[in-house]
Amino acid sequence: MAGSEGLVSVDYEVSGRVQGVFFRKYTQSEAKRLGLVGWVQNTSHGTVQGQAQGPAARVRELQEWLRKIGSPQSRISRAEFTNEKEIAALEHADFQIRK
Repeated sequence: MAGSEGLVSVDYEVSGRVQGVFFRKYTQSEAKRLGLVGWVQNTSHGTVQGQAQGPAARVRELQEWLRKIGSPQSRISRAEFTNEKEIAALEHADFQIRK
């Protein structure tokens, strides 16, 4: 069923109170729950960025989560999504927290 929409890849950056609030850990957990692969990391300018890949509908679910929910202590002010594209195959083995 998931294959009917194909695989997509999207880059994201989330702004607000997203560092020091376990945002990366919760993002990884949510992505794994959705069966997605990719990565998440803190940036030097106080945001969290990453990439998510998987079935289009599941990636959209993560995008909504990144926009509206996040970790319990986070306060999301903005979530930007760029470079969304269809991919033939997943480019990551799992969803990792990068340092």
